[in-house]
Amino acid sequence: MTLDSILHYIDRMIVKPGQKVSLNKFATDYDHDQLDKPVGEALLKLGIQKLSELQDVLYAENKYRVLIVLQAMDAAGKDGAIKHVMSGLNPQGVKVHSFKTPSTNELDHDYLWRHELVLPARGEIGIFNRSHYENVLVTRVHPEFILNENIPGINSVQDIDDEFWERRMNQINRFEKNLQENGMVIMKFFLHLSKKEQKKRFIERIDDKTKNWKFSASDLHERVLWDKYMGAYEKMLTATSTKKAPWYVIPADDKWFSRLAIAAVIYRTLEKLDMKYPQLNAKQMEDLKLAKEALMKEKK
Repeated sequence: MTLDSILHYIDRMIVKPGQKVSLNKFATDYDHDQLDKPVGEALLKLGIQKLSELQDVLYAENKYRVLIVLQAMDAAGKDGAIKHVMSGLNPQGVKVHSFKTPSTNELDHDYLWRHELVLPARGEIGIFNRSHYENVLVTRVHPEFILNENIPGINSVQDIDDEFWERRMNQINRFEKNLQENGMVIMKFFLHLSKKEQKKRFIERIDDKTKNWKFSASDLHERVLWDKYMGAYEKMLTATSTKKAPWYVIPADDKWFSRLAIAAVIYRTLEKLDMKYPQLNAKQMEDLKLAKEALMKEKK
C-alpha cells in the first residue's frame, strides 16, 4: 500500500461541512486486511523523511504558517503521535503547546487569548495538544467552569444554553477563518479511541512504573462521563468542520495507524501548497559568484 492509497482510505474519515456527526459510525480501529503494522511503520518512516523536506521549504519560503490541532479523550495517543510524526523535523521550526486548566491571568482575557499568544509564526509549524476546542468540550461537560470566565449575562449554569454553545463555536470558526485569510494552514485531528481500548491503556499505566505518572484519579472521574464527552465531540465536529479546515476522525485504537494517518494528511496538505525555495535576482546571483571566487582564492 502506498501513501496515496492510505490517503484515499483516510478521506473517508473527513467530516464534511454541514455533516451531522455520529461517532459510532466512525471506526476506532483500522482494517488490518489492507495494511499491517510493519508495512505501516515503514511508510511512516518514509513519510517523516518527506515531511522533513517540506518543512525546509516551508521555513525558507516564509509565507505560510501551519497549525496542527490534536483533540482526543485521555490515553488516545496524542503525545505519542507528536513524538513519532514530528521526530524527523527541525525542532527550531516546531512549537508544541499543551493547554491545561486556564490560569487566573488567562481567565481575565477572552478564552481565545492564550491560544493566540502561542500561534506559530511564518515558516513555523505549531502543534496544539488539546486546543481552543477545549472551550466547547470540557466546559460543555462541566458548564460550571464557564462561570470562572465572568462573562456578562452568564450568572449561573442555567444561563449557559444551546444558543451559548452555538455562538461560541461560531466564534471559533471566525477565529480560524481570520487565521487562514492571513496565511495559516490549519489541520485538525480527532483521535477516535474506543472506551475498551482506553480501559486497557489505563491499566497499562497503572501496571507500568514508568507510566504511573501519566495516570491520575481524575482520569477515572472523566471516564464516567464518557457518553457526555462523546455528545460534546459530536456537536463540536458537526459545527466546526469547514471546507478549508475539516476535521479528520482518526481511528486511534492502533497507535501505529493513527500516526501514519496524521503524517499522511500533513504531507499531502503541505505538498498542495506548492512551496518553493526563494529565487535570487541577478544581483544576488552575481554576489554568490563573487563570494565563491573569493573563497576559492583563499590558501587555507
